[in-house]
Amino acid sequence: MLSYGFMQNALIVSLSISILCPCIGVFLVLRRYAMIGDTLSHASLAGITIGLLSGQNPVLGAFVFTALSGALIEYLRRYFRKYTDLILTIVLALSVGTAITIISSGRLNASADAFMFGSVLTVTRTDTVMIMILSAVSVLALIRLYHQMVYIAYDEEAARVAGVRTGLINYVFFVLVASAISVSIRIVGVLVLSSMIALPVATALQLEKGFKQTLLFSGLFSVIDIMSGLFLSYYLNVAPSGFTALVSVFVLVAVMAGKKLKRAAKRSSDQNTAR
Repeated sequence: MLSYGFMQNALIVSLSISILCPCIGVFLVLRRYAMIGDTLSHASLAGITIGLLSGQNPVLGAFVFTALSGALIEYLRRYFRKYTDLILTIVLALSVGTAITIISSGRLNASADAFMFGSVLTVTRTDTVMIMILSAVSVLALIRLYHQMVYIAYDEEAARVAGVRTGLINYVFFVLVASAISVSIRIVGVLVLSSMIALPVATALQLEKGFKQTLLFSGLFSVIDIMSGLFLSYYLNVAPSGFTALVSVFVLVAVMAGKKLKRAAKRSSDQNTAR
């Protein structure tokens, strides 16, 4: 399996995704921004089509357009403070409308289907290098802004009062989200990309640990989800994107079931002790 060049590229990209996505996802989930991640993943399709239309790297196009869409969301939050869902509708209308217009124009020299559903066959060496660079820069930025972002995640107003530059950090954060989305498109695809950002975090939250432990377990579950999806989909001859999403749901359900069984066992043990 790993003797094929495209699978080697896919493995490197998958490892990058499994590290970066939960680092971004944990902040999105704690800030109740999971649907913003879903909106930006769909917005990346417009960037892909623009990149294909202009003859540029579609991953780079996805990154630029998604980063601009994230900045637009942050800008509109000041005008629609109580209507976050309305902001998402505006950005979706802009991005999906752009993508459909370009695709239906018949001017694309390549198909965007591989980016919608994900395909290991489309991962090139150039893409791999670009994805590794974007992932490394994003992780380093997260480490640098870690304390401020944790403060904002728990209480943005208090962080602002304490002197944290919340506006600037929010813009930087959405650029990091754009980076996570753009590096994941080749393997995961647009349609299930948000699940790779949110589901490992949702699984880690079931363990009820502290923030740092939740972040670490999110990374662990992400590696399990993505690598299992990649290897099993290869042997089952199915798209890795959809199968990886199914694996993520299965792992989440398994952890929830294990948590419930553990509580039931503890309750039974306590009752026996009381007797």
